[in-house]
Amino acid sequence: MSPGALGAFLLVLVVVFVLGNLWFHLVESLLRGIKRLLLRDQEPQAWHPLPPEPEEKTDVDQK
Repeated sequence: MSPGALGAFLLVLVVVFVLGNLWFHLVESLLRGIKRLLLRDQEPQAWHPLPPEPEEKTDVDQK
């Protein structure tokens, strides 16, 4: 494979990568906008079922 063909192949791969990245970010921003419109006043639910951690008391809190 000649250096020119190898360079062209790598250029095509870079272009595909950049276009794929742009497409991904475009779709994600559209989905985020749709979610914002449909779910305006709802708080996002926790993605884990763990209970909240208890707060530790410091010396300042005990005085």
